[in-house]
Amino acid sequence: MELLWKNQAACRGVDPTIFYPVTEEEAESAKAVCGQCSVRQGCLDYALSYRERDGVWGGATERERRRILRRRQREARKAS
Repeated sequence: MELLWKNQAACRGVDPTIFYPVTEEEAESAKAVCGQCSVRQGCLDYALSYRERDGVWGGATERERRRILRRRQREARKAS
């Protein structure tokens, strides 16, 4: 799958290690980059779809993405 949104990502050329923080607090640098990104939602959608386990994607840490997925699952159960 070609990820065209990656060509427009604000993180292009940024040291990738900032997107793999050890703690939630260390994620702020990555989130700052994501906060200025025009393709942030596409990045987050990709990470959620492919269940990316590590790193900050679309401005969301691993923990935040798990919360998003749980919330979506709850909403889907309510809707059915």
